Amino acid sequence: MSKTKVDVVALYGALNAARESQGLSWRQLAKEIGVSPSMLSRLGNGDRPDADGFATLVTWLGMPAEKFMVGINDAARAEPALMTQLAPLLRARSDLTEDDVIYLEEVIRATLRRARAVQQE
Repeated sequence: MSKTKVDVVALYGALNAARESQGLSWRQLAKEIGVSPSMLSRLGNGDRPDADGFATLVTWLGMPAEKFMVGINDAARAEPALMTQLAPLLRARSDLTEDDVIYLEEVIRATLRRARAVQQE
């Protein structure tokens, strides 16, 4: 399996295009995004950002992170398991306690097991 990496050239190019379209300097762009100018400079030198920096940059660009990744195989592009998708949504709810989330995850897992069993009958 190939290693997935950030396509630094594509990410820097997208940031540069956005910067130019808005008439910003790199320093102004850094302030606009909320990152350090040195981070953008390192990116321009081909250094990969850390995970938080990468998330901040693609969020500001309004583009999916996958657009700036290379080495993604077809298995990685497959739809994630339902619980993988639901867990962050449940945990983001301010009206649910940790116990509520755990309970709901257990109920959902049990429901999914039952649905699979019925499908196999």
